[in-house]
Amino acid sequence: MTAPATAERVGFVGLGNMGMPMARHLVAAGYHVQGFDASAEVMRVIAGLDGFTAAPALTAVGAGAGAVILMLPDSDVVEHVLLPGGLLASRPPGSMVIDMSSSDPARTRDLAERALAAGVTLIDAPVSGGVAGARARSLTIMVGGPEEAFAAARPLLAAIGSRVVRAGDVGAGHAIKALNNLMSAAHLAVSSEALIAGRRFGLDPAVMLEIINGSSGRSGSTENKWPNYVLTEKFDAGFSIKLMVKDMKLALAIEHATGTPATVSEAATAAWEAAAAELPPDTDHTAIARWLDR
Repeated sequence: MTAPATAERVGFVGLGNMGMPMARHLVAAGYHVQGFDASAEVMRVIAGLDGFTAAPALTAVGAGAGAVILMLPDSDVVEHVLLPGGLLASRPPGSMVIDMSSSDPARTRDLAERALAAGVTLIDAPVSGGVAGARARSLTIMVGGPEEAFAAARPLLAAIGSRVVRAGDVGAGHAIKALNNLMSAAHLAVSSEALIAGRRFGLDPAVMLEIINGSSGRSGSTENKWPNYVLTEKFDAGFSIKLMVKDMKLALAIEHATGTPATVSEAATAAWEAAAAELPPDTDHTAIARWLDR
């Protein structure tokens, strides 16, 4: 599809379970998305969608676009896409790269420095809210970058999520995302242990959740993950156990680097690593409740 003459172009790399609904929101907001994905099937799909263009090559995804968004699994893939001779080399001075992946904040800072040397601004803008949040445009977007870059990117990001917050300088977004996921994972593990124990004691998990969600033990796990993905036995929140463990390790590294006591974080991470060692890497992270109940 060709772009309408009035549509602002945005490059988008990574049109998977999260990226595709995010890109659709951009189109709905009046942007024209030039997309690229490693999946040939995804490329065939977007070639036929209004508001999308399938970029003929990775280095062409940002042609005529002021910003390129990355929605990729981790820093390894981000660096593969950007370096060497990759997407970063094709970006003109004055343009922007927005890494919305769950990346290593230290590596993000290094990439931002390399981008700046080429006259390109790289900011991090990871999200929280999962696939459901991406579809509903209710994501929280946590941004790391200079004030002026945040101001420039905010209208674009506001088309994707309902809350866009500047966390600090480059790398801050990825840092808080990792720490957030560490907390989320710890909540889910201990909530699952407690709810499984309650059920084995003879309590109804649905009644337990009704009580807990009006009490001090409530969390995103009891309010969302258990009722929507565990009790229903769907286990399809859209975020793999492999990625959850990766984020937990990033957060734990931040705690260690800053001299923060990490006894509980280390125990939670060890529990998740044990589950990940026994489950397929693409298993949804909510399936840890089923694993704990084995």
